[in-house]
Amino acid sequence: MQIQYANANIQNKTRIIFAFANNFETMNINARFEEIINSLYKGNKRAFAQSVGISATVVENVVGTRKGKPSYDVLEKVCANANISAEWLLTGKGEMQRAEDRQLAIPAIKEQFSLRTDRTIGMQSVPLYELDATAGLVALFDGTTRQVPVSHLQIPDLPPCDGALYVRGDSMYPLLKSGDIVLYKEIPYTASSILWGEMYLLSFTLDGENYITIKYIQRADDDRFVRLVSHNPHHSPKEIPADSIRALALVKASVRFNTMG
Repeated sequence: MQIQYANANIQNKTRIIFAFANNFETMNINARFEEIINSLYKGNKRAFAQSVGISATVVENVVGTRKGKPSYDVLEKVCANANISAEWLLTGKGEMQRAEDRQLAIPAIKEQFSLRTDRTIGMQSVPLYELDATAGLVALFDGTTRQVPVSHLQIPDLPPCDGALYVRGDSMYPLLKSGDIVLYKEIPYTASSILWGEMYLLSFTLDGENYITIKYIQRADDDRFVRLVSHNPHHSPKEIPADSIRALALVKASVRFNTMG
């Protein structure tokens, strides 16, 4: 259900929404936010905030002791980026997730790659590549050019990983620092294969230039685009055409070396 309000500012929209939603007393909107977090994010408020593109402070204001009411902008982001039914979020009627997302997107994702909660391998040898010495992610992933690993990582109890790369740049700082190693699992790029809000290693092309980066991927307002979000607050989000993505991998783990003495 899409709600539009002509000739009304955001504050007026919010008042209209809650005048409508308050007619339903079985579960208020704060409780429905908690239901989303508990059901889809295993109670992880931070993961929910990152996934939908809002701050952790806003989440705490809604589900914490204050029980504040979310703004119109927050409601839009939750519905768009967490696949939540607007009717359910506002009134409690119907199913939490939109029908097409429950029936199509989720099965497609599970068939293509293992989720973080899936099985782990007791011990695996993961090839480590130096991307500066390769022809890029596309060649690395599709095997058109044989890439020789610079080393192998022996790490226990991780989900299946296809390879590892060094981190360059500070866009994910402090979660990832330049020189860290990320372990990834390759996935074929389609709109249904993306877990919105998760961290990805991706390659894309803009104006004839190739870029390789590590970002959170979120839904954009226009389905033809995706939003790339950094962990570093000094880097602004950027929207790119969805069809500009050439290679995609889900980041499964990271390794950091700290020398002592």
